[in-house]
Amino acid sequence: MKIRILILTIAILTNFSVNGQRTILQTDSFLVTGKIKNPTTFTLADLDTFPSTDIKDQIIFNHNGEVKDTLTGMSGVPLKTLLASIIYVYDKPKFLNEFYFVFIASDGYRVVFSWNEIYNTETGNNFFIVTEMEGKKLYDVDQRIIFISTADLKTGRRYIKGLEKIEVRQLE
Repeated sequence: MKIRILILTIAILTNFSVNGQRTILQTDSFLVTGKIKNPTTFTLADLDTFPSTDIKDQIIFNHNGEVKDTLTGMSGVPLKTLLASIIYVYDKPKFLNEFYFVFIASDGYRVVFSWNEIYNTETGNNFFIVTEMEGKKLYDVDQRIIFISTADLKTGRRYIKGLEKIEVRQLE
């Protein structure tokens, strides 16, 4: 009887710990949509056509400042390079101050950036879509498509794996 209770307890605890882990499905493209003239999809093949930049090794810290991972051998396309072809829909330039971008991962994880953060700060120059990691091309990276902000202090908060969509929105 005690063994049955022990086995049942272990099975229940194992189930909870497995369910606590989110599965991040790799993506082969991501869609940019919202307050733009034409929704645009970027595929792995598309990303290969852009010039890539070497990215220094990154230590990924969680919200408590604890080391979670170290990313090495990276290169990537600057986010602003990808977004250069996007035409935003607005009446006057001042309305761009109301624009924000919601980055959505395949597991539902979301991160928000303002238009000014991307285009009007030094931080925006440090946003990348990773095209190579640990010497592997993007096609061979399990967590693709990856977005990283290399200027963040707690890098894990805006380290997005399985990027699926970027929604461009305007405050109402």
